[in-house]
Amino acid sequence: MQADRRTGGVLRRNDPAPVMLVNGDGLSNVVLCCEHAGRAIPAELGDLGLPMTERDRHIGWDIGAEGVARVLSGILDAPLVLQRYSRLVVDCNRPFAAPDAIPEVSDGTPVPGNANLDEVERRARFDAIHAPFHEALGGLLDRRMAQGRQSVLVAIHSFVPQLTGGAPRPWHLGALSNRDGRLALAFLDAFRVGNPDLVAAHNQPYEVDDLGDYTIPVHGERRGLPHVLVEIRHDGIAEASGQARWAGLIARALTEAMTRMELTK
Repeated sequence: MQADRRTGGVLRRNDPAPVMLVNGDGLSNVVLCCEHAGRAIPAELGDLGLPMTERDRHIGWDIGAEGVARVLSGILDAPLVLQRYSRLVVDCNRPFAAPDAIPEVSDGTPVPGNANLDEVERRARFDAIHAPFHEALGGLLDRRMAQGRQSVLVAIHSFVPQLTGGAPRPWHLGALSNRDGRLALAFLDAFRVGNPDLVAAHNQPYEVDDLGDYTIPVHGERRGLPHVLVEIRHDGIAEASGQARWAGLIARALTEAMTRMELTK
């Protein structure tokens, strides 16, 4: 029997849970999250009308981001909240009102399974996948606050070297923020000093805002937590060796930035 996606039954019993907590008891002040870690699609939605070659592209997930986040969690002894479904099903770093929260077209590729959804169908996906992920992340941050523990929110993402028809993206890393750029800029400064051969920039390849992002505005800014969204160009982290290398680079720069800001105590 199929679930009724119009009444909130997007996920079947055998579908993976939308959220995974890794190293939940980690002692670091850093709390990591990865909103685009997975590429699962609920059985109810089939393949969204796309071949595997399309679903495995960057439009379906942040290539290499989960691997970097997991290694970084181990280096720092930091808790990590992972989201396991494809961003083509619902983008867990977008608010419900964002046009690309459930994209009908992504980087030039039409997504047939997302065409002409009504608000009830969209809300069912949001409630089944987006909401549990952010409830888990928010709950973790709130428990730590209640315990009197410092939390430094770090979101791990990756980006494609060049969008279809777009200009090449020269950056290897971006440190993103919106209203509070203190940690992003301190991290970026430390990263540049330690890696002068790599191209790193603030708010590249895009900028954080309230319509195009969810995690930083909701969990970082509203709670008044130090935060940064880290973007890594995915041609450097597609394999495990690159993921380990970049996790080490990020860990060193982040630790240096937090020490300067007295966020390590």
